[in-house]
Amino acid sequence: MSTIFVPLDAAALSMGADEVADAIVNEASKRKLDVRVIRNGSRGMLYLEPLVEVETPKGRVAYGPVTVKDVAGLFESGFLEGKEHKLGHGLTEEIPYFKNQERLTFARCGITDPFSIEDYRKHGGYDGLTKALAMKPVDIVTEVTTSGLRGRGGAGFPTGIKWKTVHDLAADQKYVACNADEGDSGTFADRMLMEGDPFCLIEGMTIAAVAGGATKGYIYVRSEYPHSVHNLRQAIEIARAANWLGDNIQGSGYSFDLVVRMGAGAYVCGEETSMLESIEGKRGLVRYKPPIPAIEGLFGKPTIINNVMSFSAVPIILAKGGEFYKNYGIGRSRGTLAFQIAGNIKCGGLVEKAFGVTTRQLIEDWGGGTYSGRPVRAVQIGGPLGAYLPESKFDVPMDYEEFAKVDAMVGHGGLVVFDDTVDMAKMARFAMEFCAIESCGKCTPCRIGSTRGVEVMDRIIADIDRDRNIALLEDLCETMTDGSLCALGGLTPYPVRSALRGFPDDFHKPAPNKFLADAAE
Repeated sequence: MSTIFVPLDAAALSMGADEVADAIVNEASKRKLDVRVIRNGSRGMLYLEPLVEVETPKGRVAYGPVTVKDVAGLFESGFLEGKEHKLGHGLTEEIPYFKNQERLTFARCGITDPFSIEDYRKHGGYDGLTKALAMKPVDIVTEVTTSGLRGRGGAGFPTGIKWKTVHDLAADQKYVACNADEGDSGTFADRMLMEGDPFCLIEGMTIAAVAGGATKGYIYVRSEYPHSVHNLRQAIEIARAANWLGDNIQGSGYSFDLVVRMGAGAYVCGEETSMLESIEGKRGLVRYKPPIPAIEGLFGKPTIINNVMSFSAVPIILAKGGEFYKNYGIGRSRGTLAFQIAGNIKCGGLVEKAFGVTTRQLIEDWGGGTYSGRPVRAVQIGGPLGAYLPESKFDVPMDYEEFAKVDAMVGHGGLVVFDDTVDMAKMARFAMEFCAIESCGKCTPCRIGSTRGVEVMDRIIADIDRDRNIALLEDLCETMTDGSLCALGGLTPYPVRSALRGFPDDFHKPAPNKFLADAAE
């Protein structure tokens, strides 16, 4: 029997993966060939989706991007034996895009069956939790602290400190909450892992629960991710049936269970306290801090909150040790990060690399330059609140502290590429408009500041008293940074100021037309 792998990842589905899988089954039936199709996660080379892989004695051989009309030709060419075809890429593991990564968190994604506990365990799954169940909770916290793991959601706060805070508190109930509200532009790592390796997230959250003394957990997933919600719920049921969740996990005496909650689509619910409000059934408004969620979090109880990538890094840390993980990266940025390359890019996808890789390497060595073939002018890193980096900063290493020195942030690792046709004044306006639309409205600097910011940007673009309005914009950015209650308003000035300083010529162009000037005035 031949084994064929076709991704069930949402990106692959959008390119016709379901239809390709059906076509393969039908073609094999016509030819009276015995094949087994496994729906796996994506390898992250999204420019090749749907990427069909065939198991051979030498390893998996890749073909892509495959369409329904290509299927008959693949059979004719002998792809079941891994033979050459115009869509062939040889052994998947040898494709340069994939081979030159350091896959720790995504070690199984695209390899295992997302709904097979046996397959997961065969590839090292639950090794970390097995070790954790035999350790004292404080020793688990120590191992995570040793690893140097910091919050992969963007803030970069040391994970071990959060866990230690919850561990040290006495409470009748503690929680673990996963922020899977991945709303940043150009990001898809959380989605890919939830769809392609959901047990990894479940295992990481269970380890956190043992370390902190929690018995209940919630995964808060944005409503735009229906496949993630479905796959997580199915995986939770499978894990529960195999006693990797629920009461007395594997006879250890520890109990922990998980629930998936679907958000309603508010970007601000990616902020941890707003997420907690939403899980509790309230409107997603940001809470005042202190108290911090580790002390008074979900339903007023101590809560460990991390994002998908943070929790999913934990299993390998426990399985191989904190020192193993710490050996990757530079400075105080340890381990790996899943960088997501999107926008005007030739080879978009996910690249897991140790901290220290540069923007230039990611967009040239992996991304292959722009899709349009024109020069890269700017890259926005860290989502819609991230700075726009000009070409002069492309060689700054991906490191929390090094990026802070140039008024930028690594964030969730998303890169959105723009070629030389982009108007950076319009991109600065978009940042203010995005904040105005997504603000929860609780604090004045964010609610009013972003609205006034759009109006000021319109006057600048229309060449109305430009110098005074640029000065006003700088003052407004300072107010939002210093006075906003959360990072939505506080970070919106990042893209605005970076556009102003990195691309000043775009703010001094002639007004597009008289109608726009009249409207702005």
